Amino acid sequence: MSALFEIHNLAKLNWDTGEGASKYIFAGVSAEIAGPERIALIGASGQGKSTLLRILALLDAPDEGDLLVNGTSYKNMNVRQWRMAVSYVAQQSVMLPGSVEDNLRTVSRLHGNAYDSKLAEQLLQQLGLDYLDLGKTAADCSGGEKQRISLIRSLLLRPRILLLDEITASLDINSTQKVESLLTDWHLKEGTLLIWVTHDLEQAHRISNRAWVIGNGELQEHSSDTLFAEPAAVLAKKFIQSVKGTR
Repeated sequence: MSALFEIHNLAKLNWDTGEGASKYIFAGVSAEIAGPERIALIGASGQGKSTLLRILALLDAPDEGDLLVNGTSYKNMNVRQWRMAVSYVAQQSVMLPGSVEDNLRTVSRLHGNAYDSKLAEQLLQQLGLDYLDLGKTAADCSGGEKQRISLIRSLLLRPRILLLDEITASLDINSTQKVESLLTDWHLKEGTLLIWVTHDLEQAHRISNRAWVIGNGELQEHSSDTLFAEPAAVLAKKFIQSVKGTR
């Protein structure tokens, strides 16, 4: 049986061609994920975490390597099919023109699926947004509201793989807890693979069973229990603060 998600020797060239700059942002990145897991992706700023997520979602093209979902390469799948299976939620959410409901219905219109209003209502409630007027212009929502609407928009696709780029960075503690609880529950019930970029090491420990650490152009894999056994201050110095090497 094919693995759920495979990454083979992925590489991205570095746009920075200045003296001392590495040829690659990262290279030789490989991983095989047999089934649904919860993976925290951590590393210092500038090491390519967001770039890697965008490539996995085919929002950016890899310069080398291959990606496979259930044994099928992205090269043999049209982009729309890939993005139905692999959904990306950005740190800076983008609202489409129209109302909150228009934004939630977008994925159905794009992919020709029936809009699940019951699921949308349930997700709004779980994320503390049931007070929202669905007719409100989405652009007028607060940053935290937009972030959660963007997440719901992706969940309505029921993707096999969900890529999360610091999606709670602009949320208060209460909203962050709601997002973490929802996604943990969703992972268990839907069997969705979560790959979550975060700079919050305590959050990384809470939400993951495996950790990917990216730095100096390489990706290392760790069991969360093993990695987070070290004190947070030590881990921060290693993986979150600035490191020497390539960007």
